[in-house]
Amino acid sequence: KIREAAQSAAEAATEGKEEKKADGKKSPRRKKRRTTTERRRKAAAEPAAPDSLAYQPQIVTGTRDWQLPDYRQLLDEGDEQRINDKVLLERARIIEETLRSFGAPGRVVEINPGPVITQFGVEPDYVTTRSGKRTRVKVGKIAALADDLALALAARSIRIEAPVPGKGYVGIEVPNAKTALVSLRDLMDSEEFAAVDSNLRICLGESVDGAPVVADLAMMPHLLIAGTTGSGKSVCINAIISCLLLQNTPDDLRFIMVDPKRVELTGYNGIPHLIAPVVVDLERIVGVLKWVSREMDERYRRFSSAGARNIADYNRKLPEGAPRMPYLVVVVDELADLMMLAPDETERLITRLAQMARATGIHLVISTQRPSVDIITGLIKANFPARIAFAVASGVDSRVILDMPGAERLLGRGDMLFQAPDASAPIRLQGVFVSDAEIERIVRYWKAAQGAAPADPIGPAPVTEAETIESPPSHNGLRKEREQPHPVARVEVWDGSDNDHRPSRRNREIGDDLYDEAVALVRRLQKASISLLQRHLRIGYTRAARLIDMMEKRGVIGPATGTSAPREVYPPSDDE
Repeated sequence: KIREAAQSAAEAATEGKEEKKADGKKSPRRKKRRTTTERRRKAAAEPAAPDSLAYQPQIVTGTRDWQLPDYRQLLDEGDEQRINDKVLLERARIIEETLRSFGAPGRVVEINPGPVITQFGVEPDYVTTRSGKRTRVKVGKIAALADDLALALAARSIRIEAPVPGKGYVGIEVPNAKTALVSLRDLMDSEEFAAVDSNLRICLGESVDGAPVVADLAMMPHLLIAGTTGSGKSVCINAIISCLLLQNTPDDLRFIMVDPKRVELTGYNGIPHLIAPVVVDLERIVGVLKWVSREMDERYRRFSSAGARNIADYNRKLPEGAPRMPYLVVVVDELADLMMLAPDETERLITRLAQMARATGIHLVISTQRPSVDIITGLIKANFPARIAFAVASGVDSRVILDMPGAERLLGRGDMLFQAPDASAPIRLQGVFVSDAEIERIVRYWKAAQGAAPADPIGPAPVTEAETIESPPSHNGLRKEREQPHPVARVEVWDGSDNDHRPSRRNREIGDDLYDEAVALVRRLQKASISLLQRHLRIGYTRAARLIDMMEKRGVIGPATGTSAPREVYPPSDDE
């Protein structure tokens, strides 16, 4: 019975299909297939979309035939180092006698004279115990005699590397009586520099044995520099920037420079490599980092559409004649000021860029003179495997930047420890020196190549509506300036990244674009104080105090109580 019922149901279904076909009706599945086929034919008949791989860089306004300078004409030669063999042999004898007198005998097997220090390689010897057994001297026993050796040699400071990586001896580093200058030209002429196949190669200095040390910024991929005032941080940053300027045209490399001190990097204003003049206002630095983060996201979207993994692969796949995607180097000369102004947002942005920006060709070079745990946090340090430590105040600061002591014994004036990403221990270097005259020649060359006058640094001066003329968005979504016969205040690409609208009329009258936001804040919280505005608006003390005075003058808040109690907030008037 079940089989007969199933057979009758199948015959009924077949008859129903034949009746639908006879009526000229088509099944939904057949109709769907025909619709898909029509859609494909229609898409094939339409003209092909333009090639999305042709990258229009957001930070390149046009290409031209740039000519790289000859670094031999712009840089000075270094001094020749004169080595007195008698002094070196006498110091080697003193080291052996001192170690023997303290019960840790050793033999000097190698002497490596460097530009500032000389490394004496000491091989631990054997001592005879009371039982007559010969045992080798422990490495830690020699390392504990650093102060005694410094006294015997009449040296300012001695650093003992126990043991030297890859060597069979302990390194005793003694300062030279006369120091030699390490010039950028000598390092660029070296074989080590020519062996690195990269346009982002940088000269760091010479090791203790006088060998040039060259690194690739693309492989680091970010660099963290720390040291006290006068230890050589700014000279190191200028050497890195100069080395990159001598190898790259503005079509290949662009810079964003942040200089809160206003005196270290502002000399580069006017070169075509800069996206904008050197940022000197602390309140704009967070906007700069946000713009760099958006630029990174935009580059990743273009990589995804082009099927490229990184910037080198993307540039290889570009059509002939299309502008290349340039590398972007962000240089921050002082991180401590930014971390004190907006610590949470700064840490989040720097960490995100350090984690993800390598493939997009964006690299960070950050320096600070305060290597403490609240400035160089664990998240920041974990994403900066390449670090440079100049002379620091204490062993605690050395542990923060290098995770080991040693930087507190450096001599200063370019003496540094470089921790490479692929090295187990830092190496001691004498940093390369670039004079102000050499920097001026490099900047003058690129200004002449661009044919433009130097631009003024970005300052905190307010921009009024009459001074600012907005142009329609370009093909890359950024606003550009129109040429005006009278001076126009420059509005950078990161200005107004969060608020693209113009300031209100009341803000323009008062001269501060945060006035309306400050008034809304104090009325929402029903209290007003300078520290409150500093925390919520992330501004400095002077600006917060000025906003408080403006609100008191306009009747928004009451006068100061003279106690710790907050000011009284008045309700809005009818005029508002």
